[in-house]
Amino acid sequence: MTMTKLLVTLLLPAVSFAGIWPDTFGTFHRTSAKLLDVSDRALWDECGLQQAEQAEYEFKARKLTATAYRLQDSTGALAAFDWQRPSDARPSALGKLAVESGDSVTLAYGNYLLRFEGYKPSVAEIDALVQTLPKLEQSPLPALSSYLPDNGLVPNSERYVVGPVGLEKFAPAISPSTAAFHFGTEGQLGTFRAATGEMKLVIFSYPTPQIARERLVDFQRISGAMAKRAGPLIAVVLSPPNADDAERLLAQIRYAPTITLDEHVPNARDNIGNLVVNIFKLTGLLLVFCLVAGLSFGGFRAMFRRIGPGGDAEAMISLHLSDR
Repeated sequence: MTMTKLLVTLLLPAVSFAGIWPDTFGTFHRTSAKLLDVSDRALWDECGLQQAEQAEYEFKARKLTATAYRLQDSTGALAAFDWQRPSDARPSALGKLAVESGDSVTLAYGNYLLRFEGYKPSVAEIDALVQTLPKLEQSPLPALSSYLPDNGLVPNSERYVVGPVGLEKFAPAISPSTAAFHFGTEGQLGTFRAATGEMKLVIFSYPTPQIARERLVDFQRISGAMAKRAGPLIAVVLSPPNADDAERLLAQIRYAPTITLDEHVPNARDNIGNLVVNIFKLTGLLLVFCLVAGLSFGGFRAMFRRIGPGGDAEAMISLHLSDR
């Protein structure tokens, strides 16, 4: 019994450790892998962190450190990407949510946040990697992130907020009760430059314009803030150095609703011409089948007549019942 418990104790970590990183990555071979302890655990949990794993790879004299964070969905990965992106990062050709900083690359793909240090992977290597990622989820990115204006936006200042922990970290002037996250609220934050100084803009998304209209009252009560509603969106500029600059920034927030209609797509079965053609084809097939079956039956009868026993194989037996 003691030996059994010892084996279970030794094997349980290996069984419970479901690795993210494969044995090989491009020309690199994995030398070690471990689960990663993260700081700011509350914010990671709010983003939906499920597992964090770090692996070491080697190829000849080169070394690569790869870190993967698996989040609940692509929204959580977007929030983690904005938060973890280096302030001096430059856009990368690996994807829309991919940046480079020195010899490191940070990439969000589906519900994963990936970081490579010591080596910059190619597109082909990333394509091969994502085929092996366990529990990969690729839902569309939230539309809210597209409403942040480009004009005057400070690079790498974007932050995506999905709960009160992120709000307190990135925009503490707004209370969680004002944002009202129980409605499923999400926020997109960015810092903008103007001639008079920098301004912090936060855009919140609500399920309906009516809810946004009710929440606007609380946002307008924030000291020094300027707020505007556009459909189900509320845009807030926090403590702007100049009111006119804040008004110009808020004027760029325009809600463009997207309407999706269920439309019937005609197919071949809806074409009456195809139906008539198919009827003629079926009729032709039946005629050919009948002809072949008749010829086969007649041929077999003729063959049996020749090779069968003497006598008339076609003779009929008549009972002559009327003569009785």
